Amino acid sequence: IFSLSCLFRFFFVLYAGSALGLLRLALPMCTSSAEACIPSSSMLLKASSEDCHPGGMLSLGMEGSANKLGIGIVAQDGTILCNPRCTYVTPPGTGFLPRETAAHHQSHILALVQKALAEAQVRPEMLTCISYTRGPGMGGPLTVVATVARVLSQLWGKPMVGVNHCVGHIEMGRLVTGCANPVVLYVSGGNTQVIAYSLRRYRIFGETIDIAVGNLLDRFARLLNLSNDPAPGYNIEQLAKQGTRLMELPYAVKGMDVSFSGILSFCDTLLQNQARVRAGKGEKRHAQLPVDFTDADLCFSLQETIFAMLCEITERAMAHVGVNDVLIVGGVGCNERLQAMVRQMCELRGGRCFDMDDRYCVDNGAMIAWTGLLQYRHGHRTELAQSTVTQRFRTDEVEVTWREEGLVE
Repeated sequence: IFSLSCLFRFFFVLYAGSALGLLRLALPMCTSSAEACIPSSSMLLKASSEDCHPGGMLSLGMEGSANKLGIGIVAQDGTILCNPRCTYVTPPGTGFLPRETAAHHQSHILALVQKALAEAQVRPEMLTCISYTRGPGMGGPLTVVATVARVLSQLWGKPMVGVNHCVGHIEMGRLVTGCANPVVLYVSGGNTQVIAYSLRRYRIFGETIDIAVGNLLDRFARLLNLSNDPAPGYNIEQLAKQGTRLMELPYAVKGMDVSFSGILSFCDTLLQNQARVRAGKGEKRHAQLPVDFTDADLCFSLQETIFAMLCEITERAMAHVGVNDVLIVGGVGCNERLQAMVRQMCELRGGRCFDMDDRYCVDNGAMIAWTGLLQYRHGHRTELAQSTVTQRFRTDEVEVTWREEGLVE
């Protein structure tokens, strides 16, 4: 019978064994013996004046909360030195499961760390801290990344900083776009939130009450058997450009919140009804539902409906807090149609829309590196005993100690 401590040792060895291989390459003092890589006071990497980077402190960020694995290195002055990423892509009609996604991250993370160090032309001793995604996300993938972060922290003698994934998206957007105090529309596979900063917190003014908008798009793509490469949402976006008919779909805005599960069920019913008629299995099961539509029409109608819902709750939050600028973050945020609709809404209010491309909207290591560095510079450290992960980690749980401007009374 295994005790909890025995189980911890088992999983630590499982995930850390390959990380030691990386350290043998990264540290000259490490030999082929694993024991030789155990840190001691004489082995911890010390940065000399020659190891200082012109951009100031350096943070290595590790992101792996879902099917994207990213390693980034960012300097104190905001320079993104590298941001390589590797995506776990599943066959059409399928999604990604925690166990297989964790195995993907485990098999690629060491090569990705090496690639990041090489691209940034940085040695381990030049790093100031190691930042990793603490949550929210999928438990297995988060655990793989956190375990490797612990090993590197101990072997390189660098402090760790646990980062909230959602806050990482926000701070990356603020850095890249230069937008100081916007209302944030955060749209991704796991989260859909309208956020504004107030009193050292990113306050959530509206959100989904069931599934996230990215999850809706992923599951809708499976209904159409669309490819997951490079992403289901991207392929829906391209197909929607060919649509010519706007179909009436459920529009579910409930106060400041939205609901997407009903529209997914409705689209499923539409497609099943259409398939039944085309297969010649008798009359339509639902006589009131249309059947003379294309997949492109349905993609077009879906985007127009759900993006209008997001624009509505975002505009309501803007009016509430008195801010006319919007920052779009998260993987769905690189959808050009969503950007155009939010931009039009902002212009009508005399404001601006700040958006990004897939380099920084989609999950990446640089956003974790930058946010971790902000936290580090304001005294935050994650001790080894507290370097856990969590699948549930609300955006408004984080005390934002690095911001004082833009207080909403």
